[in-house]
Amino acid sequence: MDIIEITRDYVSDILSDEPGSHDMGHVERVESLCMYIGEKEGGNPDVLRLAGLLHDVGVVREHEEGGDHAFYSAEIASSFLADKEVDEKTIEHIVSCIRTHRFSRGMIPESLEGQILQDADRIDALGAVGIFRSLVSMGALRGLKHANGTVKESSMNAYAQNPFEGFEEYMERKPFKIMDRLNTHTSREIATERLKIMETFLEQLKKEVY
Repeated sequence: MDIIEITRDYVSDILSDEPGSHDMGHVERVESLCMYIGEKEGGNPDVLRLAGLLHDVGVVREHEEGGDHAFYSAEIASSFLADKEVDEKTIEHIVSCIRTHRFSRGMIPESLEGQILQDADRIDALGAVGIFRSLVSMGALRGLKHANGTVKESSMNAYAQNPFEGFEEYMERKPFKIMDRLNTHTSREIATERLKIMETFLEQLKKEVY
């Protein structure tokens, strides 16, 4: 079994009980987006694939301890890849991509591969799948708060008394601001089409709710 499939199995096992939107489905969509964008824009495919697979491996720790899953994921990825005898330069490259991928931190990637991973992760928050993920995430965050008091400070909209208002706040705060923060032309093309779906959905939701 090669390093890609070993990594896929490793991440799948860790995220098997992930209650929110950072599950293995998200990881593999980001991986696929990384490869598609990389075909158009360039970049090392092995770095893109491994960074895509490992970019959210620390999310379970974030649920348990708070903090930033991007940094947890970078730490876990570094240890895992070193144990698999991946060369140090490649590990540093992958870890840098993972550390800078998160939307809410506003970090600037150091490489093309980092830019592509950041874009791919953001694009998966758009379109029909983006709407689905946001609602799953809101439900999971509300459940975690009820179960153990965990509150994710960067997602306070999830705890709104009126969930419709919380969702509307999320849409304005994240998806509709993503276009201006994408790094590549290919990513902006994908985002343009996905945002049309979100705009239509939000307009219809407002008509039905208000």
